Amino acid sequence: MNSRNRSRRDVLRGALVGGAAFGLGLGLRPGRLLAEDLSGAPEAGPIGEFKISLAQWSLHKRYFASGDTAQANLNFPRDTREEFGIEAVEFVNQFFKDKARDEAYLKELKQRADDQGVECLLIMIDGEGSLSHQDPEQRTQAVENHKKWVDAAKALGCHSIRVNTGDNYSATEVADAVEGCSALSEYAKSVGLNIICENHGGPSSDPDALIALIKGVGMDNFGTLPDFGNFPTQGPREEHKFAIDVYEAIARLMPFAKGVSAKSFDFDDEGHEIFLDYPRIMKIVTDAGYNGYVGIEYEGGRLSEPEGILATRDLLASLSGAKYAPKG
Repeated sequence: MNSRNRSRRDVLRGALVGGAAFGLGLGLRPGRLLAEDLSGAPEAGPIGEFKISLAQWSLHKRYFASGDTAQANLNFPRDTREEFGIEAVEFVNQFFKDKARDEAYLKELKQRADDQGVECLLIMIDGEGSLSHQDPEQRTQAVENHKKWVDAAKALGCHSIRVNTGDNYSATEVADAVEGCSALSEYAKSVGLNIICENHGGPSSDPDALIALIKGVGMDNFGTLPDFGNFPTQGPREEHKFAIDVYEAIARLMPFAKGVSAKSFDFDDEGHEIFLDYPRIMKIVTDAGYNGYVGIEYEGGRLSEPEGILATRDLLASLSGAKYAPKG
């Protein structure tokens, strides 16, 4: 790591990170952008219009069962357009793990997306090491491992890669994570891409910790990918009894958002998500000034993957430009 990062690390160790500068993020309009100005209990009013994308994890059972995930991945843009009428995709690197440096493969994937009129938005990266590892050598190696995916995302015309930040940080101790994420963000910035952090388990699902990390890095191409459902739960995860106020958490993460992940689990007979108040969430998203893509990530078990995707798509479509009124 360079001396700039070491200096920042020394300053931040053991301290609560304050208000470093941050960028507006893709899809954010000028307006209510400070986390403390946003509420998890929004007032009645219009929900803004937005576009819908499909996160590849929504079809993970299909693609893992295919026997050749890299070949199946080539069909993802076609599947997205022809089966679901969606025109933007979010890839998961697990399905083409050994193709990050395969120029011919990436060219074909991009061409297939172009042929379908499908926009490539981002790649979700798993299994490339901890960007917050306490061992500097392992942390540096994780940064290097992620760089090839930055290059792959650039080749596909994406705006971002989503990273896992690792477990070695908290709301009051972010120095190692800041060092690793800063180094990767600097590389991504050199090629015009963003590094985005989803609340994806561990400290990333603690809004205090993730916001401390975002502010600690303080770069305009380092932001969040708020996921509606990836927060700590009480009891079995499949019961979706959240241990924190997820609406307040989403509101706090939205000012840093460069994408939004619409997690869904199950639906009632009227098409409403059972465990999450989607109208409330989308009003929170609107109040943050966001009008970019909202990515479907269906993760339920009762409906099939295609059924769950369609149910989420239809719910989101019904909310774009709708009027929100708080329950009760």
